[in-house]
Amino acid sequence: MLKSLKTAVFGVLALGLMSGLMVGIAGTAKAEVITLKLHHLLPPVSSAHKNMLVPWANKVMKDSGGRLKIDIYPSMQLGGAPPQLAGQARDGIVDIVWTLPGYTPGLFTRTEVFELPFMHSSTVATTLAINEFADNHPEDFKAYKIIAMHVHAGQLFHSRKPIRTVADIKGTKIRTPTRTGAWLIEAMGAVPIGAPVPKIPELLSKGIVDSVLVPFEIVGPLKLDQLVNYHIVLDDPKTTRINTTTFMIAMNKKKYDSLPADLRKVIDNNSGKHIAKWIGEIWDAAEKPGMAKAAASGEIFKLPPAEVAKLRAMTEGPVTERWIKDVSSKGIDGVALVKEARALIAKYSK
Repeated sequence: MLKSLKTAVFGVLALGLMSGLMVGIAGTAKAEVITLKLHHLLPPVSSAHKNMLVPWANKVMKDSGGRLKIDIYPSMQLGGAPPQLAGQARDGIVDIVWTLPGYTPGLFTRTEVFELPFMHSSTVATTLAINEFADNHPEDFKAYKIIAMHVHAGQLFHSRKPIRTVADIKGTKIRTPTRTGAWLIEAMGAVPIGAPVPKIPELLSKGIVDSVLVPFEIVGPLKLDQLVNYHIVLDDPKTTRINTTTFMIAMNKKKYDSLPADLRKVIDNNSGKHIAKWIGEIWDAAEKPGMAKAAASGEIFKLPPAEVAKLRAMTEGPVTERWIKDVSSKGIDGVALVKEARALIAKYSK
């Protein structure tokens, strides 16, 4: 009987020890940290990095209880060129990218509609609009989990030469990152020079371009205030910018699908409409330091209303019609997309 009692006690102890080990193993598995790589093109001093991507990554980590960790690699630290970022995410070379859809023409055709001349409204309204638009048109993003689409505050001319009238633009060389931007520049009678944003200082310092179309936000990171003296906005009650550029934070779809359901939910809760307003506000706030630098070192000039009207007539209709014709040749209803984009921007501008 004593032997049976000892055996029973040993069995209970062993069972307890085994249960404890199993709980420990389960706890370890549950606490496993999944690390994702986020790659982008701008330096760590840029607003996009420090004010948008870093806080977003920290929020995801916090909401996941530390189980999702996002390591951010700015300035193309993982290799390649900016136009390759979308492909890196698609192919799983990295997990997440922040990039311009326009760097890879033909892949993200539908969202180009927001880059057309005089389409852009406020940064917040257009960013809210493009996120709803992307939800409505997932065709271009089958290889991705779109975390967010957004725009910046809008393009203005940063020029080595004064621009007082539309005629001053004719024949000049202007840097652009996208094909719609190139069409806009051609419609103004100027020469488009395609290049990603990190190339801007070299293009200006070597005189390869006369001006660039970017927002004030990039003045500080690229030291544009030391490279140009003239910054030209539009004197117009509807908008001070001629157009905008679209961006996306995109995740490899297979990587997203491989996450546990609760961690996918964390990503979902920090995507799209949940963060669009916040992102728009970040890009609006980022304009102020750059504007101050531009004003301190050069001249901010408002293109007069009569000249804005000429610019609108030269670009808005012709470029929009060119885009509609181009996408329609690919079986896409460009007229409907333009109508939808304008309606969404109007919806969020109220």
